[in-house]
Amino acid sequence: MIKQYGWLEALTKAFAPHARAGHVPGRVVAQHRDGYQVMTDEGELRAKASGRLFHKAREADHPAVGDWAALSLNLVERTATIHAILPRSSVFVRRAADSIQTLQVIAANIDVAFVVTSLNADLNPRRIERYLAAAWQSGARPVVVLTKSDLAEDSQEQADAIAALAAGCPVLTVSARQGLGLDALLAHVAPGETCVLIGSSGVGKSTLVNALLGEDRMATREIREADDQGRHTTSHRQMVLLPGGGLLLDTPGIREVGLIEAEEGLGVVFDDIERLIETCKFNDCGHAGEPGCAVRAALDSGALDAGRWANFQKLGAELAAVEAKAERLAKDAERRRLAGLQKAYRASKKDAKGGLDSAGRRRT
Repeated sequence: MIKQYGWLEALTKAFAPHARAGHVPGRVVAQHRDGYQVMTDEGELRAKASGRLFHKAREADHPAVGDWAALSLNLVERTATIHAILPRSSVFVRRAADSIQTLQVIAANIDVAFVVTSLNADLNPRRIERYLAAAWQSGARPVVVLTKSDLAEDSQEQADAIAALAAGCPVLTVSARQGLGLDALLAHVAPGETCVLIGSSGVGKSTLVNALLGEDRMATREIREADDQGRHTTSHRQMVLLPGGGLLLDTPGIREVGLIEAEEGLGVVFDDIERLIETCKFNDCGHAGEPGCAVRAALDSGALDAGRWANFQKLGAELAAVEAKAERLAKDAERRRLAGLQKAYRASKKDAKGGLDSAGRRRT
């Protein structure tokens, strides 16, 4: 059963210590507020993390959909306990909305990241660049999927414009309602491989899942006519088998993706700009008014789109700010730790001194 869900012989070695402990392998296929669903050779079971795993793990180390886990089973109650997570081959993360340091895992062990957006008023090249940077950083192969092609006046022209900024990754146009482009999309996911759909609410991710499966598995909702925006229709992360033998993970809509340690991802998405910067006359060029600035020349000639340059600067500044703040928080935490140790040391010395008389002899 688990071979259908991507289990490879290469995982057997990593799992060996857990097998000796009497645990069995399984894959997390759904995540809910109160627990998980795991697929095992005994079928699908409800699962929760063990107390030890829950309390010791950082947020990013908690089980996530796509993870391979070491489990103990209760087949009478059809439940399982997750004791450990196997090392991840790839991971898609975002910064928690209320924390600069806390990471949330969106998907683990993914092979293909479908960056989904629609060919309506919500089409936003700058948002696509952000998603692509995060997708490249995850370790998965990104593919841009432009949905609702039946509603576009010239879908090919729009696809060509997106392809120009997509860092060489494939750009597909599909119409889930008309069944157009679905075979081309499925061709990017080999049997046993796992793909994930990433995109804002209302771009048609759940409708696309239903079309690929040939059934209404995911709930959908019409977008608002006023602004072509949608509301969240997927309430949890869930992995499903595709007809061709691949696996697909649908996630709740992500309106904003925070970039975390994504220098490599940004470098891939904006490779043209980085190569342009290397040709500036001065290594420390600020790209404002310096002589011999290749960036300014490209902007003035129209060879470099001003919006793309502005987004490159924005995402780079965002990443630098996140890293700087994380570094400051880490230093503050270390200072508090050292202050606590010094306070405890002084208290212990005071207690030791209080146990001696005026001649330095231990009181009885």
